[in-house]
Amino acid sequence: MHIIMSIVTQLIALRKAQRLTQAELAERAAMTRMTVQRIESNGTDPRLSTVEELAKALGLELMLVPSSLRQELDGFVASGGKTLGQAAGSGAPASIVDLVLPTPDAKD
Repeated sequence: MHIIMSIVTQLIALRKAQRLTQAELAERAAMTRMTVQRIESNGTDPRLSTVEELAKALGLELMLVPSSLRQELDGFVASGGKTLGQAAGSGAPASIVDLVLPTPDAKD
């Protein structure tokens, strides 16, 4: 239950950041406002499928990440996708992001 409630806490923060009411989120997720309210107030232990629907309604997709990769993945996300599997520092090789994005002087 701890993991689900951690996800719910993040969903609450995102709902508020998107300036959505519980009723608006409920409508997007095809559930009642009372369901969203009970989940957000820890009044119920939601099913994973319910949490997934709330995430989708907020523009997210749930993804399981092996715990051994969690720290590296967090760094990758924080860097905007430019550090996964790379050594740190200015001498690090170009990331895959740099290799696939066109450079400003590239011609089609």
